[in-house]
Amino acid sequence: MTNPSVVVGSAGQQANRPSDPYLVKIRDLIYQLAGIFQPDNKLYFLEDRIARRLKALNLHTLREYYDCLTLKGDREAELRNLLNEITVGETCFFRNNFQIDALRKVVLPEIVEVKGKLNFRKLRIWSAGCSTGEEPHTLSIVLMEEQMGQLKGWSFEIVATDLNERSVAKCKEGIYGDYAMRNVAPALREKYFQKQGEQFRVRDEVRASINFSRLNLLDDSKMLFMKGMDVIFCANVLIYFDLASKRRVIQHFFNNLLPSGYFFLGHSESLFSVNDQFHLVHFAGATAYSKTPRKPAGVAK
Repeated sequence: MTNPSVVVGSAGQQANRPSDPYLVKIRDLIYQLAGIFQPDNKLYFLEDRIARRLKALNLHTLREYYDCLTLKGDREAELRNLLNEITVGETCFFRNNFQIDALRKVVLPEIVEVKGKLNFRKLRIWSAGCSTGEEPHTLSIVLMEEQMGQLKGWSFEIVATDLNERSVAKCKEGIYGDYAMRNVAPALREKYFQKQGEQFRVRDEVRASINFSRLNLLDDSKMLFMKGMDVIFCANVLIYFDLASKRRVIQHFFNNLLPSGYFFLGHSESLFSVNDQFHLVHFAGATAYSKTPRKPAGVAK
């Protein structure tokens, strides 16, 4: 194996070498704490991200950095810095219009009917792994539009969480460029955003019903408090988890969802062989999962 005291080079330079044992230790530490697993053939990605932290800390070896993550007094803060480096995602507003159509045309009417009978007119939606905030802001815009129709007299709360502290800070800032805004209709852009130089700032009324916070989905103690959700969105987050971690997180989602609720994954993701408690629901162009069986007719039109 590579000498633990070797200076780390670029991912390309290291690609053909045996893995440094301390790189493997760091990989395993990340998995233990956050559920994110880098297979052996992807360790170059982790090594590249660690190299950035080595430069920032003026360190020279993986062994020194491993000590920072395990022995030093600020180890928790440094672990967060590393997680920020390896969990950067790309997204945009109105990324999955098929899911939004299903939400508007099928999911919301069903939930409104069930909760309306209980005279409880509030929705609670969770954007888990919200990245830089485009998804929860999109959901807020959609629900505000629906408050002029089927959600008239209703209130809502959107809980938006992510592991990456920098992403959460970007969410709270609420300022986006043209690329993130590419799917926003001109009328909605005019109504819900303010021009700020060459960028766009989400209006305060859109942000008012969103609570942004950092959350590790493998933190069982905190996941237990995410109860009472009507809808959960978790797109392209679990692709970084191994099967055991996926099952653990999905069980929390199941427990935290109300009986009438729905769970949406990314369009290429599935719970096959992960969880058999959820029931697959087909919509036009999208799928979701429910806690209770739904009639086949539940298709967005």
